[in-house]
Amino acid sequence: MIASLRDVSCLVLGGGGFIGRALIEALRRQGARVQGFGRVGLFGKPVVDLPWIEGDFRDTVSLARAVEGNEVVFHLLGGSTPESSNVAPISDLNASVSGTAELLEICRVEGVRKILFASSGGTVYGIPNALPIKEAAPTNPISAYGVNKLAAEKYLYLYDYLYSIDHVVLRISNPFGPYQSPWRRQGLVATTILKYLCDLPIEVWGDGSVTRDYVFIDDVVDAFIKAALYSGNSNVFNIGSGVGLTVNEVIDDVATVLGIEHPGKMFKTSRLVDVPANVLDVSLAAQELNWTPRHAWFDAIRTTANWMRENAAVRDFIEKGKL
Repeated sequence: MIASLRDVSCLVLGGGGFIGRALIEALRRQGARVQGFGRVGLFGKPVVDLPWIEGDFRDTVSLARAVEGNEVVFHLLGGSTPESSNVAPISDLNASVSGTAELLEICRVEGVRKILFASSGGTVYGIPNALPIKEAAPTNPISAYGVNKLAAEKYLYLYDYLYSIDHVVLRISNPFGPYQSPWRRQGLVATTILKYLCDLPIEVWGDGSVTRDYVFIDDVVDAFIKAALYSGNSNVFNIGSGVGLTVNEVIDDVATVLGIEHPGKMFKTSRLVDVPANVLDVSLAAQELNWTPRHAWFDAIRTTANWMRENAAVRDFIEKGKL
């Protein structure tokens, strides 16, 4: 049991991503001794004096050097997308599942006490039988990305069973917030804000009725902190808002917050990788972790938009008005 993160050695794998950098900052506020691993990313290191090992997930030498001496590992690596994973499923399998298995073996050798894993509440369930989706719902992913997240979860369970490496899986819905790249094909909120600020039409797959659960980054990080300190019997938690919003509603809500006239939509053929609706039941996290999402939807959009206006790289891009 970890009663406090003060002076606990924590490794954040994928610390250069937008979840990773927010988590690193939160861990440091908790008094943890934090190290980052991965690619620094577009926006640089989250903390200037942060110990960092540059490396790729499959670079086992660098990975072992990063894990050494750490008690708690936050596993945020595996950054493909559902769409790209279906195009190259073998490559995604090797990068995600094999990488996780190798990581777990390193953690076993190095005596890691606990692993926190960022899974995908948006993909592991596939097309749901009912909404909102509980953790015990069937898992039938329709993307290789979701299959690989689920496989990684099972490896975590196996190493917990065999070697008593404590683990918690957070099945995160659709996170958004500051430092999320607005240029990727994943991340509707960030992409929509950027398109509005650049006065460009917004690409919509299908008719805009696809429904998702969106959760602000600060709430996600709060869930990771509470999961790191958790000592109960549950290992898998949904982390989302518990509220479903269609693509059209998200686009309209961003317009409302920004006070900008709608730049228009470009409707494209729907994709097989998109389930019609995904909304998570987060009651187990409330019960076991004492966690609930605290940030209001419109306030979170506003915070994200303000960051995009103030960040030098994004602001320069907006001023040029092109993608």
